[in-house]
Amino acid sequence: MHNSTSSQAHDMGSHAAGKVYLVGAGPGDPGLLTLRGKELLQRAEVVVYDYLANPKLLRYVPKEAILIYAGKKGGGLHAYTQEGINKLLVEHAKAGRLVVRLKGGDPFIFGRGGEEIEELAVEGVDFEVVPGVTSASAAATYTGIPITHREYTASVAFVTGHEDPEKKFSAINWEKLAGGAGTLVIYMGIKNLPDITKKLMEAGRAPETPVAVVRWASTPKQKSLIGTLGTISDLVVEAGIRPPALVIVGEVVQLRHRINWFERRPLFGKRVVVTRTRVQASELVNQLEELGADCLECPTIDIQEMDDYSALEQALPQLSTYDWLLFTSPNAVHYFFRRLQLAQLDSRALAGTRIAAVGTATAGILAQYGIYADFLPEQFTGEGLADALIKQGVAGQRFLLPQALEASKVLPEKLAESGAHLTIVPVYKNLPTVSSGEELRDELSRGAVDVLTFTSSSTVRNCFALLACQDASALRQLLGKTRIAAIGPVTAATLQDYGITTHIQPQQHTIADLVRAITSHYGHDIPRPNGSFS
Repeated sequence: MHNSTSSQAHDMGSHAAGKVYLVGAGPGDPGLLTLRGKELLQRAEVVVYDYLANPKLLRYVPKEAILIYAGKKGGGLHAYTQEGINKLLVEHAKAGRLVVRLKGGDPFIFGRGGEEIEELAVEGVDFEVVPGVTSASAAATYTGIPITHREYTASVAFVTGHEDPEKKFSAINWEKLAGGAGTLVIYMGIKNLPDITKKLMEAGRAPETPVAVVRWASTPKQKSLIGTLGTISDLVVEAGIRPPALVIVGEVVQLRHRINWFERRPLFGKRVVVTRTRVQASELVNQLEELGADCLECPTIDIQEMDDYSALEQALPQLSTYDWLLFTSPNAVHYFFRRLQLAQLDSRALAGTRIAAVGTATAGILAQYGIYADFLPEQFTGEGLADALIKQGVAGQRFLLPQALEASKVLPEKLAESGAHLTIVPVYKNLPTVSSGEELRDELSRGAVDVLTFTSSSTVRNCFALLACQDASALRQLLGKTRIAAIGPVTAATLQDYGITTHIQPQQHTIADLVRAITSHYGHDIPRPNGSFS
């Protein structure tokens, strides 16, 4: 929906007079944001967001943008009144800014979006409305309930349950709704659920009518409860269900037991902490979330460029003199090729030099630069690479090893002991993050973490430094209810140095295999890309 005064210039990105985009954030799963919504967030200068908009969506927003939280604070109070939000939108738009008002679900379905747009229209502010996936549709779909079905009903009604039960007259005609729509989806109805179910039964809806209540639909925190009009109120109290939740009333609820797909995923409801850098975490997080896990990203490492690249700059013109170029991490590949390009060189400079990668993940990154590794060890570790190369004979051969400034010494020491001539060139730094680790400590203290993952020795050291435990005993106590997952034996050995036992470790030391090992730990097997499970 566009304001009739909208011009082509605005659509092309010019917003000298300012403009407000009212964007539906969807029900909770960040993957359900529309492409138009994502595009606008990436261009936003101001973002006004509420409680029901997934915070992960803010990663699309430019760092220099102004972020304004307008949702609920502690105690159920709101950061801004509706009038205050309207004023914010008008003021920023009139200051010439591109403003995104991010609202959960669809802004025009019980989202008060119409009120905000009316104010913008009165003030002469240009606007556009971007629909979102409404919570009603998501709650039903992610619970395995089709809100319409040819064998059950061809009608559905969306209703607000946010009415005062003490009101003398209701704005909703419950009698007509009870018999007029096959499926009812009730927004904001938890607080008044006893009154709502009573009215529906008094209006003729059978007490045996199936009912579903869904909290935090489409997210890993989703919780659903099945009952009837006669029982659901008591069940909600017993289960401690609180807002935000939706209520679905109708015979279609019976289908849940057949097509409940979301909550049957192998890691559904498992809280998994990922300690990789925020950039690197995406691969692990995406795979875990695809299997239903609730991921908490707690980056413990900050990858930075070197202050001094003189060692590498001296080696680059002499690449043809090296017999081997060794890569032990994806970061080493990225930073090496970045410096290669800055030196106005390309992959042709590697002609005649054999290239080895520590594992398939590193080899995959090499392939992105048009380079295919000549050599991969059977064991994807630095020690495994050293042993495999030594078996071939390394005496007298020249090796170039781009790596982190602080890295394991096992590989270079083993090669040197076998007569290899090794040149080590630091290409990046692994630094601890400045995060206090308070959120992670709090989650661990509450026993809210199922699995804590580590993908390198540095993630172990930096994570435990963030937790700031006084001694090994205190650390073990903090981690007492949490399963520890390590990507390989080197990382597991570092954990053991702290007195921490590794519970989950894959045979092959890749992110995909780590995910498989976690899933297998909870009694599920997922196939490899070739279709096998081994």
